[in-house]
Amino acid sequence: MLDLYDKIEDACAAIREVFADKPTVAIILGTGLGGLVDQIDVRATIDYGDIPHFPKSTATSHAGRLVCGYLNGVCVMAMEGRFHMYEGYPLKQITLPVRVFNALGAELLIVSNACGGLNPYFKGGDIMVIEDQINLMGDNPLIGINDDRLGPRFPDMCEPYDQQWVDRTIELARRQGIGVHKGVFVAVAGPNLETRAEYRFLRLIGADVVGMSTVPETIVAVHCGLKVVGLSVITDMCLPDMLKPADVAEIIATANEAAPRLLTIVSEIVTQAGQTRLA
Repeated sequence: MLDLYDKIEDACAAIREVFADKPTVAIILGTGLGGLVDQIDVRATIDYGDIPHFPKSTATSHAGRLVCGYLNGVCVMAMEGRFHMYEGYPLKQITLPVRVFNALGAELLIVSNACGGLNPYFKGGDIMVIEDQINLMGDNPLIGINDDRLGPRFPDMCEPYDQQWVDRTIELARRQGIGVHKGVFVAVAGPNLETRAEYRFLRLIGADVVGMSTVPETIVAVHCGLKVVGLSVITDMCLPDMLKPADVAEIIATANEAAPRLLTIVSEIVTQAGQTRLA
């Protein structure tokens, strides 16, 4: 069996055969948010099945390919579709792409997701910049023997989302006339949505939104030294006293409606990251 370090090397070698440029920004696109690809000057597209040790994305609306190219003159790699714990994959495999991006030279990771709103001041279609997170998935991608080549045994999590980038992202959004919230993302394993009692609990412990992704990728990004910007699209409100059955088609439609605003923000972040790198 190959260890994690060797798997990362295998995946990097396969990607470099198709696209040899060094990315500045890596992007993970969540449900309904694949439209960013249309803005990228695409130089290579690689199906996940052609990258060693990458899982296959089975989630609704996730294309399952890595898009490599340039956005606003900045080299990027974008995952058009991500992996989830509820698909049956271990977190070490789910988060392998993050380690691959780091090994390829990326400096900033942008993670996006569709989520349920817990904060009563939010509404469907709103965008939230993640400033902190809660892991209630019952697992952690760092469990097991630590490979010091990949990161420290006990990574500090006082700032999982880079606070300078949080502030910068809010300012970039406002300059474009886009209002955003700032808040806490809680991750659960899924795939079922939560009960009324669970929504009350999640709000009580300080969560503003809930989803089934993002937290494992952020933990691994911190472990390997990547800065992270997190963006959540609130696709449905999860207020216990006003709860109605979830409609997946409606959730995807809400994500699609918010996508142009989200993609504008991502584009601005990428441009800023390119300028920061050159500074």
